Amino acid sequence: MRGATKAASVDPNEPMQVTLILRRRPRGRGQPSLDKLVATGKRITREQLAASYGADPADVEKVSEFAAAKGLAVAKVNEAARSVVLTGKAGDFAKAFKVELDSYDHPGGSYRGRVGAVSVPTELSKIIESVHGLDNRPQAQAHFRIAPDTPTSPAAAAVSYTALQVARAYSFPTGLNGSGETIGIIELGGGFTQSDLNTYFSGLGISPAPSVVAVSVDGAQNQPTGDTNGPDTEVMLDIEVAGAVAPAASIVVYFAPNTDAGFLDAINQAATDSTHKPSVISISWGGPESTWTAQSLQSYNNALQSASAVGVTVCVAAGDNGSSDGVSDGGDHVDFPASSPYSLACGGTTLIISSGTISSEVVWNDLASNEGATGGGVSTTFPLPTWQSNINVPAAGSFQGRGLPDVAGDADPATGYQVQVDGSSFAVGGTSAVAPLWAGLIALFNQSLGQSAGYLNPTLYQTVAEGAGTFHDITSGNNGDFSAGPGWDACTGWGSPDGAGLLMVLAAGTAPTSTPTPTPAPSGNARPMRTPTPTPTPTGMPLSTPTPTPIKRPKPSPTKKRKPAPTKKRKSTPSKKHKPVPGKKQKTTPTKRGKTATKRARKTAMKRSRRSAAKRGRRR
Repeated sequence: MRGATKAASVDPNEPMQVTLILRRRPRGRGQPSLDKLVATGKRITREQLAASYGADPADVEKVSEFAAAKGLAVAKVNEAARSVVLTGKAGDFAKAFKVELDSYDHPGGSYRGRVGAVSVPTELSKIIESVHGLDNRPQAQAHFRIAPDTPTSPAAAAVSYTALQVARAYSFPTGLNGSGETIGIIELGGGFTQSDLNTYFSGLGISPAPSVVAVSVDGAQNQPTGDTNGPDTEVMLDIEVAGAVAPAASIVVYFAPNTDAGFLDAINQAATDSTHKPSVISISWGGPESTWTAQSLQSYNNALQSASAVGVTVCVAAGDNGSSDGVSDGGDHVDFPASSPYSLACGGTTLIISSGTISSEVVWNDLASNEGATGGGVSTTFPLPTWQSNINVPAAGSFQGRGLPDVAGDADPATGYQVQVDGSSFAVGGTSAVAPLWAGLIALFNQSLGQSAGYLNPTLYQTVAEGAGTFHDITSGNNGDFSAGPGWDACTGWGSPDGAGLLMVLAAGTAPTSTPTPTPAPSGNARPMRTPTPTPTPTGMPLSTPTPTPIKRPKPSPTKKRKPAPTKKRKSTPSKKHKPVPGKKQKTTPTKRGKTATKRARKTAMKRSRRSAAKRGRRR
């Protein structure tokens, strides 16, 4: 981690936990891979995910035996997510995985880091796909920005809106409130207070306030810090925006540690939660693709794919640092997990509302005043999905990657959202606000459709976005190196939503066509893999199929088994005709088997003749 220095070796008695991701159980006859199942638009239940695509109980047992032998304990097993959480002492983990664990200090605090490649026993090398949690450095950043006291946006004077005003400007469908739906929100720190929620929602005329439940992941809790510059603002922004849009929906907040393992476990728990069963998930945290290990990119992508398989839409903020995503190497970078093809990546705009309708809307870009800009660009990890093949996604060098964002919404802090946090009211922006805005909208869709919209990306690109009146196309502005234009672009995707128009097209029953989504390819920018990961699907030009060369096959040699000699066919020719000799029988050459049979027949006939003669004698 940049700016970190080694402080000391980790205390071998320090308690810690690690998450292992195991391989999928063997598929049954005729069972499609999860890739194919999702690509064809089919979905399964969470129970079916566990039974058909989860971890094999036999593999879990082998891992449990390994853990016990190393002095570690199994704390939790999630077969649907293929995850096993182990607990124990740092010294035992270091010996079990043959690494060195050290403590590091950095400007934001301290963390545990590892030195050396992770090693697993040979007998488990094909069972364990990845190991998360040996390193517990902060993995992601919250994508919110508090509105400055002095407006910096060249497009607008300082103004703020309620989430309801933004929803009306975007023509969210009326007569719907999200009843019967559950919105999952993932948070990596901070917390909420019921008093703040009551104050906020009563101010909007929403009473009672939406139901909000906190779920602990890996020991993290709903713990407000009291600091509005910290994660509390992210938590409250997410809950308040989603709750204002879909006030009758249940909101479940999954609190997890801000670590590689914690974030992954939160996604997996929300996707496979058979108790609360969220139909849409909002994520406002992330980081540049280049800051993630290859094994994490693969594991998170698999978790998001599982969410898609069970019909859960995952809305993810695309980042607040423009086309560089905050990386200072002079190149273009995109934010992950927004860059996963299984995420609905949410970009940002500067929105001006006049008399309840959109007066103007452009790409959010306040980079000149160091106040951020929407993320967006091209992945250098995930190949171009089939459903993006016709939108001219720019190449990332020689790599044809997945383009993002997919959609957009108001994100400029200078035209931001009014929130209530830690007893204070102020305006907040960032793509962090767009993810819960879209999550609330999709909850309304799900209520109206009577089923979840599910994995929306293929349908969005192939049919929905082509429909008239579904999006407000953003054609002005840039986020650094990418500019807006007609149709999809790498700043605002298809644009901001026309909620009623989108619902009309979705309700028309447009079904997604088969659209295989590639698995991640190794990224040259990703940090080295810690454990072997599954071989990704190769990308590039399809190879021609070679014409097979005919193979000369040897003639079968005759068997040694003796067979009767074939009867010779009599040939008739014009010159010579075969004439049988009168009074003579045609001679044939019998085989040995034929001679034996003839002798037996003669003996049998002689016996019968003698018996007949004897009978005639007795009658006389």
